[in-house]
Amino acid sequence: MESDVIYTVICIDDHPLYRKGISDLLDMDDELQLVAEAADGQEGLRQAKALNPDIILLDINMKGMNGLETLKAIKQNNADTHVLMMTVSDSEDDVVTALRNGADGYLLKDMEPEDMLKAIHKVLQGQIAISEPLAQLLAYALRSDGDPPNDVQAAGLTGRECEILKHVAKGESNKTIAHKLSISEGTVKVHVKHILKKLNLRSRVEAAVWALKTTDLDQEK
Repeated sequence: MESDVIYTVICIDDHPLYRKGISDLLDMDDELQLVAEAADGQEGLRQAKALNPDIILLDINMKGMNGLETLKAIKQNNADTHVLMMTVSDSEDDVVTALRNGADGYLLKDMEPEDMLKAIHKVLQGQIAISEPLAQLLAYALRSDGDPPNDVQAAGLTGRECEILKHVAKGESNKTIAHKLSISEGTVKVHVKHILKKLNLRSRVEAAVWALKTTDLDQEK
């Protein structure tokens, strides 16, 4: 039985064979529809503005306007569109820069096709998708960059902020958190903003990693 929910997808990648592979992969999923593809960042940005897709699959290493520049432009113009980086680059700088600039996930192209589909759906549900080999790299990068506080007390997080951070660490969206805590989505956004400021971090992904390695978070009520 086909699903009633259809998510629109754009693939931006300068390799024709890879775009063909993505097209074939998406054809296997009744909930995903490839509505456009582009071979460079400029064309991809035009397509994104015109079609406002649910998710964009974006390569990093492209001639001209690279993936990171394209990501910034997409997030400025299509704030509600999810962007999932799909690349061969496992560079720490690329991973951290992409996530800090609003990427909703970062996948290596050599992953299994079924895992890629699962990751796409994960991002569409408001969660973060990161290839397993990169998770430890990201945690190390956070430890060596910016010196965030070591624990809840040092960070000065309130009980409510700790509660929200636990949900962020699970990859839940602001909408989901608001529903579970019976507060408005706007209130959640304000709390998340305060959390990032107190932790000296710039993205939800960084906050999630910090939460997962902070042992005293569960002790806060």
